[in-house]
Amino acid sequence: MTTPRDLALLALDTGRDAVPAAGELSLALAAAEALDLLAAGAAFLDDTYRLVPAPGPDAADPLLGGAAAALVRERPYEPVGEWLWRRGRDLSSRYADAFASDGLLSRERRRLPLLRPGRTRLADSPELRAARRRRAEREPVLAALARALALPARLPEEAPPFAEDEAAVLAALDDAVAELRAERDRRTRRLEEAAADNRRRGY
Repeated sequence: MTTPRDLALLALDTGRDAVPAAGELSLALAAAEALDLLAAGAAFLDDTYRLVPAPGPDAADPLLGGAAAALVRERPYEPVGEWLWRRGRDLSSRYADAFASDGLLSRERRRLPLLRPGRTRLADSPELRAARRRRAEREPVLAALARALALPARLPEEAPPFAEDEAAVLAALDDAVAELRAERDRRTRRLEEAAADNRRRGY
């Protein structure tokens, strides 16, 4: 299992009404991929926090392998913040599709076949139990990613400080999530203001 797969499983494990918004989850999954690539030596951050590919081992996980292949391989490379937005586009859907293909997602059966299909839910699996165990052990990187999504997670009480590269990726994630939420709030306000204008005009 990889950090992004664990994170995606934990996000889906929160219950239908508590799953993070797709945009925030996609950004966090891109950050998790970057952190795993850094840990595997498949990339490093230069002194301007740009992701630089390195000749690390091939990833066993297809999605993480796709992340490695997606790294910009020409100078000046790509700032980690830009990676989150580019790689994160629809990334949560890609992980959900992979889980469905792997049998990690199942559908609740309904007695009446004419009713709409049942809700998608996580199947009980060794992968899900491993992700839950990693959360229970308060693994620092996974806990920090989960907290960025407001998922239940606790950092170790005496956790060592994050490495500089890890801290840079997590900081970029915090900035990206804040920017996304601010833009969503601005759109909501514009829609509310437009609706109020229409009501005043009698539309």
